[in-house]
Amino acid sequence: MFLLKKIENEWKIISKTASSEKSNQNGDKILFIVSNASFHGTSKLPTGNSFSEIVNAYDTFKKEGFTVDFVSPYGGSIPLAYINTSDALQKKLLYSEYFMYALKHTKKPKEIIAKDYKAVHYIGGGSAMYDVPKNKEIQKITMTIFEEYNGIVSSVCHGTAGIVDLKTKDGKYLVNNKIISGYPEAYEKEGAEYFKQFPFLIQKTIEERGGIFKYSPRNSVHVEVQGNVITGQNYLSSKDVALKIIENLNNREISQ
Repeated sequence: MFLLKKIENEWKIISKTASSEKSNQNGDKILFIVSNASFHGTSKLPTGNSFSEIVNAYDTFKKEGFTVDFVSPYGGSIPLAYINTSDALQKKLLYSEYFMYALKHTKKPKEIIAKDYKAVHYIGGGSAMYDVPKNKEIQKITMTIFEEYNGIVSSVCHGTAGIVDLKTKDGKYLVNNKIISGYPEAYEKEGAEYFKQFPFLIQKTIEERGGIFKYSPRNSVHVEVQGNVITGQNYLSSKDVALKIIENLNNREISQ
C-alpha cells in the first residue's frame, strides 16, 4: 500500500507497506518462506531464492484473490536468482514497484501471526538450503499453522529442504510416512563446489526420516499431495503446487 501526499502541487509517495495488496474477499492469506542466504554455505559462491518459483506461485495465488506475504529468517531484502526477463511474467513483476518492495522488505518471524494464514509455501533456489531449515521461529510458525489452524505446508524444489526438520507435537517428523517431492540428488552436480557446501541432502534426509521421496524425469512437472502437505519437484511445478493448495482450500469451503 502506498501513502501519497501532495507536495508543491505534485503527488509523492511518503510511505509504503511491504504487504501485497489485499484482494481476497475472504481475507485468505498465504505465507511465502524465503531465505536471506546470499552465498552457498561458507563459500563466496553466490546463490539466491528462485525468482521464477516466487513469481509463478505468487501470480497463481493473486489471480485467485489471495494475499501473499513474505517472511525470511532475518527479514528485509532477499537475494534473487534465476531471473529471466525474456519471460513475460517475470519481467512484469521484476519491474513492479509494489512486488519488488515486498521482496526488499520481507517480514521477520516475530511479525507473523500464524492464525492469519491458510498455508505456508517454502520457495526454492540454492538459498533455501541454508538459513531456513534450522530456523526455530519459522519452524514454530509453520507447525502452528499446520497443527492448530489446519493449514497447508507446501514446498517446491530446494524449498523442500525447509520441511525436513519439521516435527509434530508428538515428536514425529512431518515427512514420516508421507510421499514427498523436491529436487533430487540425482539431478545435482555432485562434483561442483556448490554441492559440497550443502549442509545435508534433501532426498537422503527425508528417506532417513521415514518419508518416501518421489520425482519424475528432469524438467517434468511433478507434484505430490499428502493431505495438507503438498510438494513439488522443481520450478516447473510451482504453479501446479499453488493450484493444488487453492483446490484444497476451495474444497473446504464447498464442504462447509
